[in-house]
Amino acid sequence: MAGARPGVHALQLKPVTVHDTLKKGSKFIKWDEEPTSKNLVTIRVDADGFFLYWTGQSNEVDLLDISTIRDTRTGKFARQPKDPKVREVLGFGSGPDARPEDKLVTVVYGPDMVNTFYLNFMVVQEDTAKIWTEELFKLATDILAHNASRNTFLKKAYTKLKLQVNQDGRIPVKNIIKMFNADKKRVETALESCDLNFNRNESIKPDEFKFEIFQKFLDKLCLRPDIDKILMELGAKGKPYLTIDQLTDFINHKQRDPRLNEILYPPLKKEQIRQVIEKYEPNRQFVEKDQISLEGFSLYLSGDENSIVPPEALDICDDMTQPLSHYFINSSHNTYLTAGQLTGNSSVELYRQVLLSGCRCVELDCWKGRPPDEEPFITHGYTMTTEIPFKDVIEAIAESAFKTSQYPVILSFENHVDSAKQQAKMAEYCRTIFGDALLIDPLEKYPLQPSGCLPSPLELMGKILIKNKKKHQKTYNGSIKRRLVEQGSNPYSDSSTWYLANETAESGQVLLNGDEKAADKRLNFSEPRKSIGMNIRIHYLG
Repeated sequence: MAGARPGVHALQLKPVTVHDTLKKGSKFIKWDEEPTSKNLVTIRVDADGFFLYWTGQSNEVDLLDISTIRDTRTGKFARQPKDPKVREVLGFGSGPDARPEDKLVTVVYGPDMVNTFYLNFMVVQEDTAKIWTEELFKLATDILAHNASRNTFLKKAYTKLKLQVNQDGRIPVKNIIKMFNADKKRVETALESCDLNFNRNESIKPDEFKFEIFQKFLDKLCLRPDIDKILMELGAKGKPYLTIDQLTDFINHKQRDPRLNEILYPPLKKEQIRQVIEKYEPNRQFVEKDQISLEGFSLYLSGDENSIVPPEALDICDDMTQPLSHYFINSSHNTYLTAGQLTGNSSVELYRQVLLSGCRCVELDCWKGRPPDEEPFITHGYTMTTEIPFKDVIEAIAESAFKTSQYPVILSFENHVDSAKQQAKMAEYCRTIFGDALLIDPLEKYPLQPSGCLPSPLELMGKILIKNKKKHQKTYNGSIKRRLVEQGSNPYSDSSTWYLANETAESGQVLLNGDEKAADKRLNFSEPRKSIGMNIRIHYLG
């Protein structure tokens, strides 16, 4: 919608900018183990941040769409080679002081969270792995880039053709035909109409295939009778242009949302319409006459002013100072599963991918480890799903929790570990791996008491909260049921679940999910237990 929110919200999101190091390129060793390979390549990113591409000794160009990149890693979180020959070439095992993992860069990409693939690189120059990892991740997660206009995506398609040149530095015609899944004859006819002489097996010089020619080619290939119809309805009457008055009428009465307040969101004035014409009209004669041609009008409809989602709607503009229980929280159930709940595989990678996508509450189904290691693990109990180590999951959460969002992360423990020793081990992993990010003690302003309320997401930024049921102690001055009901009467309170207790697991405070049903039966307690996010919520946290 044109003029959806002009001047009301100051947009904090910044346009995509590509770091100079990425544009100039760096030398890397690209390695793989299936099959075993290692090659010296030069990696670059185009000036618009559309593609990561690399060339080897053969000068053939391989590229990866940056919008498919889901994560980038270096250091101990990067993938390390297991093949002895590859490890030797990359410098692993060369001495106690050597840290070859700091030179590694892993690029995780794929169409969704489950189907992920990996590109493995080792930088040649010192101190560039961190730059590449951080800057590439910024490009891959830029929300404006993922919600760009049609014109931007057309430029992206053009950039792909320009990058995929042959050894002679020319654009193969077969790449153009392959890009547009249409009749080959139509593609060739459209190219010929742009005065490009070629045979099917030939190629085009990049200098002869400028972006303006590409746009002309698209106009010939993809006719837009719908736009012709709009011009007729606006009063063009066969003329190849719209006047400034006709365009003003279209923008303010056809494109503009009539529900908008005219004081906060006023219709565009003639001077603003003139700026639109100057921006999109390619013919200067039309610009001087305050007219816009069919081509310019088509470019305007595909421009930033007519994006599906207004940029300011992508920015954070909600009140994030309310109690945590006032928000819808982006949550994940059985986070570890890649497929079905009976026979699916469990994956540590899923915790990373879910958190990177904006999820703020994940589930950990914890089970007792077996001798001799007695390491707790995560799986879907009493099924044929695979198991993953609890410690590996905690490390993955620590690495990915706040890469895309600083809002608090809630770990929902379904705790079936009936060993005090292993529960103490779980608690120690959380303390040592999460460090200061783990919320152990109540915030000073929010004591744990029935009359208190929960902190806001803003006050919990960068914090990890653990939600785990606890055993309730016997009391002689009233039943547990009455005490819990009193706590539950406060819509802001959930003091029994969301801080990790200072006591170790030996204190017997944790209530195992396996004991929950029996405990309920003994207490004859039928009311539903309260948990974070069960109260009235007015916003969305994710």
